[in-house]
Amino acid sequence: MIMAPVQRKLKAAWYSFINGKKSGFQKLRPIVRESWERCRRAGVNPFQKVVPTVLAPEVLAARREKNREWLEIARPVMETLYRFVAGSGFVVAVADSEGYLLEVIGDKEVVQAIAKGNFIPGADWSELSAGTNSVGTTLIVNQPLQIFSYEHYCICSHRWTCSAAPIHDPDGNLIGVLDMTGSFEKVHPHTLGMVVAGADAIERQIAMKKAWRERDLANRIREALMESISEGILATDCNRRVIHMNQEAARLLGTKKERAVGLNIWEVLGGEGAGWEAILSGQKFITDQEMDVATPRGTVKLTVTSRPIRGNDGQCEGVVMILNEITRARKLTQRMSGAVARLTFDDMVGEDPKFQECLRLARAAASSDSTVLLLGESGTGKDILAQAIHNASPRAKGPFIAINCGAIPRDLIGSELFGYTEGAFTGARKGGSPGKFELADGGTIFLDEIGDMPLELQTTLLRVLEQKVITRIGGSAVLPVNVRVIAATNRDLATEVERGNFRRDLYYRLNVVTIRLIPLRERQGDIELLLWHFLERLGKQMGKYIRSVDERIWPLVRAYSWPGNIRELQNVVERALHLADGPALRPEHLPEEIRSVQSNLQVQKELLPVPDYEKQIILKLLEENKGNLSRVANQLGIARTTLYRKMAKYGLSYVHNHYRRRS
Repeated sequence: MIMAPVQRKLKAAWYSFINGKKSGFQKLRPIVRESWERCRRAGVNPFQKVVPTVLAPEVLAARREKNREWLEIARPVMETLYRFVAGSGFVVAVADSEGYLLEVIGDKEVVQAIAKGNFIPGADWSELSAGTNSVGTTLIVNQPLQIFSYEHYCICSHRWTCSAAPIHDPDGNLIGVLDMTGSFEKVHPHTLGMVVAGADAIERQIAMKKAWRERDLANRIREALMESISEGILATDCNRRVIHMNQEAARLLGTKKERAVGLNIWEVLGGEGAGWEAILSGQKFITDQEMDVATPRGTVKLTVTSRPIRGNDGQCEGVVMILNEITRARKLTQRMSGAVARLTFDDMVGEDPKFQECLRLARAAASSDSTVLLLGESGTGKDILAQAIHNASPRAKGPFIAINCGAIPRDLIGSELFGYTEGAFTGARKGGSPGKFELADGGTIFLDEIGDMPLELQTTLLRVLEQKVITRIGGSAVLPVNVRVIAATNRDLATEVERGNFRRDLYYRLNVVTIRLIPLRERQGDIELLLWHFLERLGKQMGKYIRSVDERIWPLVRAYSWPGNIRELQNVVERALHLADGPALRPEHLPEEIRSVQSNLQVQKELLPVPDYEKQIILKLLEENKGNLSRVANQLGIARTTLYRKMAKYGLSYVHNHYRRRS
């Protein structure tokens, strides 16, 4: 205990200081001396008997709420401290970073006595308000501090001794003060030690709470990240226990995440295997390797990527695996490789009645899963019609895989269609490779030039069509496939069957819905329409815009036989656009084989210019058909819209199915 002589010296120094003298002042502790000087400069009243500022209850409640997080941690520490000093005349208090008392607990008589100087919750005990005191001065010096009796600047605190320590958050910011106050007669250095220990306990619990909160947030972020990934993710520890699994992995493995976490990995994978053992032990890692996994719903084939988790000593602490459905991997491959149908019925241009009937049959076929056989010469648009059927079908969101059976070497077409296993033949890819039928699962496969398929593979194709399963070359596993088949050929398959070049049973299996595409030479009315269509579409791509077509071109393109059909017409237009040097298309822009054709319209025998001749023909047909425009258009082999355009050009119009010349 500090003896009375010490208190008398402090008292003398205090009176000397407030009276403007320096007697005994220099013997004060520097931390107290500096505080008194600050208080004098700030104009703090040393004779005040109460602290002047006390918050209203609602303002105090707001401050407590602002400091609620650390205050909830401090309360149990305050209660523990008080249990050590209960009945000894001490109170325990905490203040916020501005010096406002938030909580005060202690012996009832001491709490009442100290309240006379406003040492109560809500009171401002900063140096500017209460002079030198352990709470306010600790906030300034930011270190543990004990203030005894007359070391206090204001007389309201001379009867007390107080010990305080700062409270910091994990980032080192000063957020409050822990204080113990009692009668000056009971001062002891151990009191300050208890307060320092209490403040340290509060800080450690604050840091621990923050760490737990950050860990919880990290776990939640990890969980959200894992669940946002479309692949299945599974992690094991060094004891082969599942420590993490996202919902997608649980779905793929036919289990529930809550049930699987904590189990041995073999209980989740459904059995052991040499391939898995090397992976789970960390002896090797794999990337996108096909693996068979036993699940409650049967064996499923997944692509697996694995990586070992290494400790600081290099030992395997576990494994992370990424699981994918084969079908999902195939869909990704299809999107990246462009295995999609981009054309629809809207891309098919033509008004010819026979052509429109083809489209009607195709639209009807699109609504079913029946096999479709497209017959027609090269260039008639079989590939476009196949894409249109797919996009109008319930399989539109699935893959569209096209393969030209006549463009693949004979010895490779089997592996292209049905895939192969690892080691099936020299040069086979490691891990094998899926075939087009597997890639088309859930969608449509377009077998172009089916008539060129080797006989030995026709038998395999027939089995696939009938049983909906395939077997990879070199393998024995039977894989189900859900594929709609559209086949096309420019050959007469019935004749090929009679010659023995095509299997009769396969022909009948393909010949469910047969659509015969019309060659362009039989669609005279669509030639002009298609030519303008390609001029517009290709011209936009090439940055060339044709505004007019020389009238001498039309008899030529109508008389030409178009052996390459629509594809040839498109190529002719593209060539003409390259040659055109202005907004008009002229005969010299056409290939020689079209320019040299002999028109059967007898235009060469007439001396009249082509426009006059065409005008006379239209007038004659209008008279013969009494103004029936549909008949006139059919006889001319052009569309009604084309006839309207020509009548407007030559100054002809019609009223109530009768024509008249414009004046």
